[in-house]
Amino acid sequence: MYPTVAEVLALPVLRQGRPHVVAGVAGLGALVRWAHVAEVADIAHLLRGGELVLTTGVALPDDGPSLARYVADLAGVGAAGLVIELVRHWSDKLPAALVEAAEKHGLPLVTLSRETRYVSVTEAVNGQIVDAQVAELRAAERVHETFTALTVAGAEPGVVLGEVARLTEQPVVLETLSHEVLAYDAAGTDPAELLTGWPARSRVVQVGERTGYHPGSGWLVTVVGARGHDWGRLVVVCADPPPHRHRVVAERAASALAVHRLVAKDSDGLERQAHRAVLHELLASPAPTAELLARASALAVPLTGRQLVGLAVRPRLIGSRPALSTPPVLRELAEATVLAARRAKVSALVATDDLGVRALIALSPEANADTVLHRLATDVHEARGSAPGVLAVGTTVSSPAEAGRTLLEAGQVAAAALGAGAERVLHRLSDVRLRGLLHLLSGDERVTAFAVRELGPLLQRDAASGSRLVQALRHYCEQGGNKSAAAAAAHTSRTAYYQQLARIEQVLGVRLEDPESMLSLYVALLALDLTRSSEEDSPGRGAQ
Repeated sequence: MYPTVAEVLALPVLRQGRPHVVAGVAGLGALVRWAHVAEVADIAHLLRGGELVLTTGVALPDDGPSLARYVADLAGVGAAGLVIELVRHWSDKLPAALVEAAEKHGLPLVTLSRETRYVSVTEAVNGQIVDAQVAELRAAERVHETFTALTVAGAEPGVVLGEVARLTEQPVVLETLSHEVLAYDAAGTDPAELLTGWPARSRVVQVGERTGYHPGSGWLVTVVGARGHDWGRLVVVCADPPPHRHRVVAERAASALAVHRLVAKDSDGLERQAHRAVLHELLASPAPTAELLARASALAVPLTGRQLVGLAVRPRLIGSRPALSTPPVLRELAEATVLAARRAKVSALVATDDLGVRALIALSPEANADTVLHRLATDVHEARGSAPGVLAVGTTVSSPAEAGRTLLEAGQVAAAALGAGAERVLHRLSDVRLRGLLHLLSGDERVTAFAVRELGPLLQRDAASGSRLVQALRHYCEQGGNKSAAAAAAHTSRTAYYQQLARIEQVLGVRLEDPESMLSLYVALLALDLTRSSEEDSPGRGAQ
């Protein structure tokens, strides 16, 4: 908004006076708040700071101590500089005491060798300042209008940050108070460079006010929060001290973000959204980029040099169907997983997915993965005692490039374990055995065709007559061919149950005592369950 002393001296109206800087060159970058003509020696107490004092010198003393005191007083009130015309009082050069004092206090001292109309100087300088102030006010008004519209529209954080980057032309980052990056816009710069080492860099930046500039880091920081509850910081990365307009942009953006969080309180928090985005890209990317690794590290979950384990949490089966995965249930599962990871003192990316919670656990190379995971799973079960979930893990890997594999494997194991009925604290691929293998092949049309071929006649008979022969067959297979145990599990008398088994053999044309027949039918039942589960889960289901 304000020109520097050097910029003022470059104006044509001053260049005509042939300006020459005789002292205080280091202060030429000082901002000029106003140009002020003063022909009295005791002017300092009338100034407010930032003035460029213009004088002919006619009222200035000639003795050295008085001149030194005059300069000291100007510097003491923050004057931007002193311009003296060498025409009326001093025509050749300034007194040495005056020059020495200006150099000592770093006050720019400028001489004009030609007579200069100071009224023209003040008109030019002050007019420029006023025009800049008006332009700044208009820009601030546009900023207010922009962020008011974003607030009313309930704009997502990414949209708000994009607007900040556009208006300031600087990178911007939204972080939690624990210095984890929630969202960012690199404004055309390298995201990896922007985010690398972010938590450690951010911890040392404290400005002591709600909005302030930290010269050491080149960060403009404003606190984000509402109703007395602060939850984050918005950081505009700018090497030079920002203009007032950028402060307005940061503060209005912080307000929009705070309002969005209040309005969207029933949805996933920004932390979970940020975690979900990274997990999604890890699943989709065979080779994580430097930017993706930096984003994970900025969320306080470094992936390089760590043991990585995929984790999936699913609501427990209710009867033969999964528990309803409503947003509140999923958020509770995610919160339980986050708290368990904190208690276990491990870093984790945690987010809800279509059916439950997906997480990537990052362990130090020295950690005992089995011990940590068992403790974490136990804590989740205890936290969700009223509605326990199925927890499954993938294979432990050591490279970020394999993170997608362990995440995918964990989800497959969890899905297979849902129907297994085994009560385990933690499920692994080795625990789900045949069911796990079928789940890995569940997308193969040949598996579906096999199930239909084996069970088709029985399914048609049940549909046509209302019988429950498929369910009777399921009990028989689950009890390993023990008819008495199967009848008890079906809550049916032995006589009636034996009649059902005879009808099944008649419809399918097989002997159930034949081990291969029973195995084929049991595999077909498991494949049928997986097919039906996929059909029930697919329509209208998206990321929560």
